[in-house]
Amino acid sequence: MPITNALTTEIKRISILDEHGQFDAELGKDLIPNDDLIRLYEEMTLCRKLDEVAFKLQRSGRMGTYPQNMGQEANSLGAAYVLNQDDWLVTCYRENCGLFHRGLPPEKILLHWMGDERGNNIDPALCLTPIAVPIGTQMLHATGLAWASKYRGEKRVACTFFGDGATSEGDFHEAMNFAANLDIPVVFFCQNNHWAISVPGRIQCSAPTVAQRAIAYGMDTIQCDGNDIFAVVSCMRKAVEMGREHGRPFFVEGVTYRLGDHTTADDARRYRDEEEVELWRQRDPLIRVRGYMKELGIWDDSKEAALAEKVEADTAGIVERAENIDAPDSDDFFNAMYAEIPPDLDLQRRTRRTSSIGQDPSQIESTQATNA
Repeated sequence: MPITNALTTEIKRISILDEHGQFDAELGKDLIPNDDLIRLYEEMTLCRKLDEVAFKLQRSGRMGTYPQNMGQEANSLGAAYVLNQDDWLVTCYRENCGLFHRGLPPEKILLHWMGDERGNNIDPALCLTPIAVPIGTQMLHATGLAWASKYRGEKRVACTFFGDGATSEGDFHEAMNFAANLDIPVVFFCQNNHWAISVPGRIQCSAPTVAQRAIAYGMDTIQCDGNDIFAVVSCMRKAVEMGREHGRPFFVEGVTYRLGDHTTADDARRYRDEEEVELWRQRDPLIRVRGYMKELGIWDDSKEAALAEKVEADTAGIVERAENIDAPDSDDFFNAMYAEIPPDLDLQRRTRRTSSIGQDPSQIESTQATNA
C-alpha cells in the first residue's frame, strides 16, 4: 500500500501594527475606526494605571495578592471589542481591560483582591463570570455556557481566556475535546505570555506554537501578535464568525508577554533575564497605539497629558469606592446557603448576631428585649 499524507496543515500568524510602528494598510483597513481606537487606548491606559495603583495597595497592606495585567491589555480588550454584549466573556485574572470594556465597575476588581466577595456580585446583564483563579477551570464553564446557548437556538458565543500554563491542565483538553466533538460555539483564547509563573514556555509546550494543539481536536486555529490590538481584533472576528455563523469552536493564540511579576507574591527577577523583559517593553501595546495615533494626527502630547490627569483622578475614585464600601452584614454568611435555613445554622446565625459565643442566644435575645 502507498504512503500518503494523512494531514497537511499550517498555522497562520497575523500582525498588523508591529513594534516598529509599521502598519499593514491592507490587513488593517476599516478594522478599527479612529474614534474607537482613541477610546480603546484610553481604556488600556486606565487599566495600566489601575495596575500600578493595585500594586501599591498590596505593598501598603490595603489589599491581598494581586496579578498585574501589564503588557497584556490588548488581548482581552480586543476580544471584548469584537464580542456582542450578550456573548459570554469567561476570564481568569489578567483580563481587566476586557472586563472594564464590557462594563464591569473597576472597583469590583479591587474588591475581589481585597477578599470581599461582593467584587464577584456581577450584574447578569454583563454576561461575565467571576474571576477564575484555579488554573483552567473556566474553560469548561465557557464550553457549558456556549452549549446552553446553542441548545436554546441563540446566536451567542462564549470566549474564554487562559494562559499557556493552563494548556497543560486536564480541564483544557476536556473543554477542547467536548467543544470540538459537539460543535459548540466557544472561542478559546490563549494568552501565551511565555511564563507560567517561573516555568518558561519552551518547557510548557515543545511545539513551535500553542495554537497547533487545537488541530488535534479538529478545530480551526490562528496565532496573532497579542501586543497588536489590530491583529487581536482581526483574529477575533474570524473566531466569532466561526462560532456565530457556523456553530463551531475556534482557537486563538495571542503571543504576548507578562511585563510584571506573576503576582505581587512573586519576584520574576529570580528566573527572568532583564534583557528579555526590556525587549518586550519595546513591544508594549500602549506604545504602539500611541505612536500610530500620533502618525495619523489624531493624538498629541497635550491629549496624552489630559488623559494622564483624567486616569489619575479616575483611579483615585475607584480606590475610594472600593475602600469605603459599607461593611457586609454578618447574616450574609448564612443567608445564601439554603432556601430555608436549618435549625443548627439558624442557631449559629443568631449566636453571631448577639456575639454570644458559648452562650444560649435565645437567653441573650430575651435579655436584650427586656432591657429595651
